[in-house]
Amino acid sequence: MNTNDDVALPARQMESLTVENLLINFTTEFHRIWDTKGSKAKPGAFWRPTPAPDALPGFFPLGDLAVSGHDNINGKRVMAVVCEGDPQSEGATKGKALSRPDDYEQVWKDSGSGSRTDGSIWRPIPPDGYVALGLVCSNNHEKPSLNAVRCVRADLVIASSVGDEIWDDRGSGAEQNFSAWSTDPPAAAAGEIYFASGTFIGAASFSKPATHVAAYSLRMQIPLQTNPAPEVPVLTGFSASPPHESFEATQVATIPWFAVEDDALEPIEKLTRSPLYQLERTDRYVLVGYGHNTGTKGRFFRWTAHWVLDRTLLRIFTDNTSIQFRTEWPIATSGRVLPIKFSARLSKSFTRTETSSSGWMTSKSVEVVAIVPKNKTLAVYQLQSHYELLRKDGTQVGVNIAYTDSDSFYLAEYPPEVDSEPSATLPEADVSAATNTAP
Repeated sequence: MNTNDDVALPARQMESLTVENLLINFTTEFHRIWDTKGSKAKPGAFWRPTPAPDALPGFFPLGDLAVSGHDNINGKRVMAVVCEGDPQSEGATKGKALSRPDDYEQVWKDSGSGSRTDGSIWRPIPPDGYVALGLVCSNNHEKPSLNAVRCVRADLVIASSVGDEIWDDRGSGAEQNFSAWSTDPPAAAAGEIYFASGTFIGAASFSKPATHVAAYSLRMQIPLQTNPAPEVPVLTGFSASPPHESFEATQVATIPWFAVEDDALEPIEKLTRSPLYQLERTDRYVLVGYGHNTGTKGRFFRWTAHWVLDRTLLRIFTDNTSIQFRTEWPIATSGRVLPIKFSARLSKSFTRTETSSSGWMTSKSVEVVAIVPKNKTLAVYQLQSHYELLRKDGTQVGVNIAYTDSDSFYLAEYPPEVDSEPSATLPEADVSAATNTAP
């Protein structure tokens, strides 16, 4: 049904997400293709994304959107749309990112439903090496145009599961049964985001399909900018001063709008006002303690490195932003309604969990014990990371998080000797205060 519903004015579009030679963007503009008016089925409608040609030239839908109800969804719902990227970019040697479907296979038609207009549902048949990410609706019983949607190169997507039911035609009187379902991405691997395009999948029955040939999600690496790490401290005398503090972010993870909860902005408002968020990690060395051994033989010194991770602040940060540091998010029990279904997980290098994530689960102090050689000064430093989430305009979201772990100690001595290295034992049990054990 080609009804001309009012279309929301094109908003200023975000910069496209780039995945090899695939460009991904989002639209809130739709054209109603068919609805159930006139039939005895519960209200439902099928809409096609119509990215504005002036804002998103060359972008195509991946499939249509199924909704329950007959309300106008323009400006209220959002879907991913795609465009062929730079042919010289990484990944282009694998072939074009997008392709027209070779044909369509009919899944359902409304014959016998009594609807005011004919409608039918079709599955795009992709060429070899490509996959379809959803189904397409027609406002008659004829196949849709091959230019209606695009299929995606298989290595740019990930197989997904069948999600919640969106609509079914129970009571319509149609000769065939039909139910429409959403797609749920799998749990993301470290450093990646998997997200559903917003299309629907369906079956000629009322039963939930165990699998579906068009159940796929888009996938992308979380962009990570890496700057020079802070210089390790160097002692220039028998006293140890705090190391130089750098205020430049050491690593910056760029997270798309749909993967961040932001109470200051409505979900779709984020698309235009803060399409990308930056989670910055700033590293610095902090002096734990130092000992100057003026004796003629090695002596023990002991200090306590206090854990800087505040688990209450970490919980507040996660509650405010939904972002997790040691696992994927969102948590299934969060209860939030997501404009785009997704699963994301920060890289292990960014969260400093290459060997273990236990540092994000404890706040215990660590005892550092070292033997300081004669006529030496030994200083113990610990690498601290401070995380801050920023909107596009530079304003902060949530609270700052500080992190350390037992793998982040650095020992410096003066005067330095190539063949003489201080020894340390760490970690040990909680210690309430630093102790100098030199006799």
